[in-house]
Amino acid sequence: MQIVLPGVLADLAGGSRHLEVDSAGTTLDALLDELSARHPVLGRRIRDESGALRRFVNVYVDGEDVRWQGGLATPVRNGAVVQVLPSVAGG
Repeated sequence: MQIVLPGVLADLAGGSRHLEVDSAGTTLDALLDELSARHPVLGRRIRDESGALRRFVNVYVDGEDVRWQGGLATPVRNGAVVQVLPSVAGG
């Protein structure tokens, strides 16, 4: 599975914007567990202390917003592309 990060988060993953992650699980939660094990600081920027997705982070699995697909229980198929994007605010 491929995780795509914006530049602001890529710095927390050694500068890489594209990460290949093999996860034993088939959910977003399991995938983020694997990502957090490799890049703990990045994992803490994506999920809060309780393990929930942070309010200001948007996650998409194959282009679909996980907030409408089951949150952390969203299925992640082999070969999926997961995008992690911080929310943008301003005016």
